[in-house]
Amino acid sequence: MKLEIKPAMLDDVAALVTIEQACFSTPWSAQSLRESLQNENSRFYLALADGEPAGYIGVQIFSGEGYVTNVAVLPAYRRQGIARSLLQQALANPMDFLTLEVRESNTPAIRLYSSLGFETAGKRPRFYREPEEDAVLMTKFLRNSNEDIRN
Repeated sequence: MKLEIKPAMLDDVAALVTIEQACFSTPWSAQSLRESLQNENSRFYLALADGEPAGYIGVQIFSGEGYVTNVAVLPAYRRQGIARSLLQQALANPMDFLTLEVRESNTPAIRLYSSLGFETAGKRPRFYREPEEDAVLMTKFLRNSNEDIRN
């Protein structure tokens, strides 16, 4: 499989919607994705497997603070390193840390995030709906904690 990670553009909204609908019980709408893609603080990356949309990641970065909005890989493409590649692309942005939420029951994702250096920072009770579930909050610090982040 040839994997390409590229910045997602407005022309990619239909592919993002397809991935959202296949991966989430409460998917983002096309309008929400369009608005996020147009936000100057957002970075979206689309994974293409042999030229076909396979997954994406959305990240918002404010004052050096990164927040993953979504990581999604179509079921047919899971466990092939696509989510890892998407996360690595997101981590290449200049920021002090990157934070995400993950369903408490999503053990494969928690293992992946841990393998990339994310640490559990807490829980968000009843964060997810359909079904209701707690989220594990995970963060990866990208700068030395002793370093002055204002420089």
